[in-house]
Amino acid sequence: MSDVLLITLTGPDRPGITTRITGVLAGCGAQILDVAQSSIHDHLSLGMMIALPDGAQHTDVVKETLFAAHDLGMQVRFEPIPADRYETWVAGQGEERHSLILLGRGLSAEQISATTAVIAAQGLNIFAIQRLSGRVSLRQPPSTPRSCIEFLLRGHPVDGAAMRAACLELSSRLGIDIAIQADDMYRRSRRLVCFDMDSTLIQAEVIDELAEAAGAGPQVKAITEAAMRGELDFAESFRRRVALLRGLDAATMQGIAERLPLTEGAERLCAVLKRLGYRLAILSGGFTFFGRHLQRRLGIDHVHANELEIVDGRLTGRHLGGIVDAAAKARLLREIAAAEGISQRQVIAVGDGANDLQMLSAAGLGIAFHAKPVVRASAGHAISTLGLDALLYMLGLRDWQIEQV
Repeated sequence: MSDVLLITLTGPDRPGITTRITGVLAGCGAQILDVAQSSIHDHLSLGMMIALPDGAQHTDVVKETLFAAHDLGMQVRFEPIPADRYETWVAGQGEERHSLILLGRGLSAEQISATTAVIAAQGLNIFAIQRLSGRVSLRQPPSTPRSCIEFLLRGHPVDGAAMRAACLELSSRLGIDIAIQADDMYRRSRRLVCFDMDSTLIQAEVIDELAEAAGAGPQVKAITEAAMRGELDFAESFRRRVALLRGLDAATMQGIAERLPLTEGAERLCAVLKRLGYRLAILSGGFTFFGRHLQRRLGIDHVHANELEIVDGRLTGRHLGGIVDAAAKARLLREIAAAEGISQRQVIAVGDGANDLQMLSAAGLGIAFHAKPVVRASAGHAISTLGLDALLYMLGLRDWQIEQV
């Protein structure tokens, strides 16, 4: 076997470094086995693992590389790699890989230290760290800051359930979000996103708004909150709330629709996903009138919600057809994916309530968004600190890439 040598260079970044070093190695007949490079604040770290041909002298490679590094103003380190160690490295290329996304309004050393301690405790190796969020000015900070760092991991967790519990505890205690995904081919090939509507795409519960207009606000709000906590059967709570809307002028709905506040990041997220060719769906226990309004505004492809019965221009307190409850949301997700020719593993589902959990479980990537604690604890992933567009980081997109879309 040829001699293997690991060369690591660090120093100021500038064009031509890789060309100069590989030119030196080419003169020695070296074969490049692995290469990696990173740069932070114009400081470069470049590593190359090379194999030297039979008869080649280490001293020649070291001498010529040292001369080149000196000319470039860089420091260089050499490490011979024993044959057994090299073969162990090769054999490990099939190890599990994971992406851990750390999200927050700003990330501190304490938050990163606590997160990486969980990673180390699970026997996982960090082989790369990269910033996905954009650079932040300290003189003119953004009004809605967001920070995201991705850790790429190798290995299998010692105890996946314990790791998830530790990440949930850190999220609550330190005000961050931690999302762990398999870094497989599905992660970057999602094709369908299914959204809950109320308190997910919009910062309101529409039925509460309708109830206020009908003079039944407190009664309906109490039922809504109990249902969101999972304390009431959704279908029963739905019927009770709709009955309290009896007699409301249907024209009131248009004004409410026009005043609905979109969730932070909703427009940006939908615009980017549509440009990338994603299909978007609303699967809501709310009402089709408002889903159609958002469909026109955000470019949604599919809307499934509940239809209010209207007679002589007023709500009757009844609905038409079946109720879109938790089971219906999961079923509709599967049906849309099948109709679009999309694998369920390529589906993302986003929701905030207990009636979203079946939908989140049916998707390849289920995200509890600013959800109640019971929902956050049950869902596979959660976003509680940032807006909806934080989902783009979970797809591996960087801010500078997003701005080009």
